[in-house]
Amino acid sequence: MTEATENRESGPGVERLFGAGAHFAQVKSRRHPTMRPFVLGAKSNLEIFDLKKTDEQLAKAKAVMAALARDGKVVLFVGGKREAQDSVKAVGKRLGVPFVAGRWLGGTLTNFTEIKKRIDRLADLSAKRESGELAKLYTKLERVKIDREIDKLTLRLSGATGLTRRPDVMVIVDTRHEAHASREARALGIPVIGIMSSDCDLKDAAYPIVVNDASRDVITLVLGELATAYEAGLKG
Repeated sequence: MTEATENRESGPGVERLFGAGAHFAQVKSRRHPTMRPFVLGAKSNLEIFDLKKTDEQLAKAKAVMAALARDGKVVLFVGGKREAQDSVKAVGKRLGVPFVAGRWLGGTLTNFTEIKKRIDRLADLSAKRESGELAKLYTKLERVKIDREIDKLTLRLSGATGLTRRPDVMVIVDTRHEAHASREARALGIPVIGIMSSDCDLKDAAYPIVVNDASRDVITLVLGELATAYEAGLKG
């Protein structure tokens, strides 16, 4: 029996992960040493994850998400790479929680006071533009400059406008790609739920979910299940 077949036949809990392609890891040469326990074998040039372990990790992460919602904790979703942006943005808006679906701004957490000033500036300017107040207070040339400032801040911070304090937990898609965010979380002792492939360091996540983090389908599936768990927690 091949590793892929074994994963496929491990039951309905694993089937959805297998169907999305969650079992595909990186090539062996890119595997981080901490990921060895989660590799079941290899197919062609790619290593294969043990999806039974992945399913257990996902179940634990969902329990954490439900508890966070029940306790009113702040969760920040992070995923700036192309495969993750749309799903991170969709989940953030679905749950009404802060998210970063673009380039991580250095100091977002470690220099939060300064970042909060930019968030407040964006909220203030946007509100004034929508109310027509800018048209009354500034010349056309000044408004053009302000519009550019709003566009720039929106590109960087639009998903984080609801972030009034540092998050209690972060959900990070690809902790290796989001190395800056991972380092800031670690420096501040903020637990991370990490959606991570075999090239990531397991130590970067308190609650790892080891899957194919280069697949839009897999990212959408995992984030969707985490979101559903969070919604269930809100209901008590």
